[in-house]
Amino acid sequence: MAEPPKSSSGTTDHGFQGHLHPLAPTIIPSDWPVQAADQIVDTIAKVRDRTTRPALVAARAVVYGLIIAVVGIVALVLVITLVVRLYDVYVPGPVWPIYALISIASSLGGLVLLHRANKPASAVEPAA
Repeated sequence: MAEPPKSSSGTTDHGFQGHLHPLAPTIIPSDWPVQAADQIVDTIAKVRDRTTRPALVAARAVVYGLIIAVVGIVALVLVITLVVRLYDVYVPGPVWPIYALISIASSLGGLVLLHRANKPASAVEPAA
């Protein structure tokens, strides 16, 4: 078996330039660390978007829903108080008719909500 030719410095020359294979620059680009880092960052961003974003949207929906519910309840109480006060000041006679009207409206609203809450699961329409 023949020995590889020796270079002028006395070392064995395997036909490579330096210590890289001649095809190495075409197989592995010189900016592969940048490409690998970009790929990792993109993959992490996709995973974060698919996991964290829905959780953030759900948390925002809960928080904004609670704020709207509290503000709505406060507004309803203030409107009822305003109606009773206006009735008391501007309508002559006792105040009990407005209390009766408010209690009937509240009872009917409660019955409607109770009826909707007690529907069987198959009869409840899916949320769109």
